Amino acid sequence: MARSRFSSGSRFEEEIGYSRAVIDGDWIFVSGTTGYDYATMTIAPGVVDQCEQTFRNIEFALRQAGGRIDDVVRAVYLVPDRADWPLCWPVVKKWLGRARPASTMMIVGLQTPEMRIEIEVTARLRRREGDK
Repeated sequence: MARSRFSSGSRFEEEIGYSRAVIDGDWIFVSGTTGYDYATMTIAPGVVDQCEQTFRNIEFALRQAGGRIDDVVRAVYLVPDRADWPLCWPVVKKWLGRARPASTMMIVGLQTPEMRIEIEVTARLRRREGDK
């Protein structure tokens, strides 16, 4: 299967030279994604709102690639402030509670001080009922 690349429309992808998601065979690799609303290029101040928007961005990327959030098998969470992580747990459970991927959380510096969380996921496409 050919490799395909997908963009969110974020100016960062063009400026830096990366893809929001790459599909290679049954695998979808979604780049580290933050809470920017790419339509307006704005970011909410709170980590919970950013976490929600981040998952909406990830879901959009997965759908572009033919996947869905339940296909996620690996997640990496990056937060600059350790105290923000527990605030995100209910959001993470809402989005990934069924998939329950292997995951890691790291305390790191992010690109800008406004960014409070970044999430990277890997998904594997599975045959769905009705697929040939």
